[in-house]
Amino acid sequence: MDRELISTSKFLSLVLRHSPEKIGLRLDDEGWVEIDELLAAANRSGRRLDRPLLERAVRENDKQRFAISSDDRRIRANQGHSLAVDLGLQPVEPPELLYHGTVAKFLDSIRTDGLVRGTRQYVHLSPDLATAHRVGQRRGQPVIIIVEAGQMWREGHPFFRSDNDVWLTDQVSTVYLR
Repeated sequence: MDRELISTSKFLSLVLRHSPEKIGLRLDDEGWVEIDELLAAANRSGRRLDRPLLERAVRENDKQRFAISSDDRRIRANQGHSLAVDLGLQPVEPPELLYHGTVAKFLDSIRTDGLVRGTRQYVHLSPDLATAHRVGQRRGQPVIIIVEAGQMWREGHPFFRSDNDVWLTDQVSTVYLR
């Protein structure tokens, strides 16, 4: 992905996941905003953004972080919000194992507290080792934690799967980590 797309993706993450008010936007309860409204607000704030660049950033994002509505009028982030939004996800049984990519500096905290959502709505888990590895290496040498998701599910912990195949749950106690 070229620099312009990376920069655009980071901008979209900021305004669609964390701080829409920085450019004068308000997301609806499900995290959607009208694309025309987003483009106008971005440009008013000094961020050059047009429909072709936006569509390219959505289409070429390696993690498929964003979705455009079926009527092509609205956009939202698929997950990762620090804002309260209702993505309309229904609980779904996860695979027996899921994975969490991190780095060594967080291991002591994880060993003590488990995986916690922090400022996000959910803990994010990957469906495979390769994806978890990519997630972890964003911050350095990756460490992969295995989550016994099937056991959690059988014991009543809900899981959700976002449109871009990220698994979400409220927290993961240390008893389910390997």
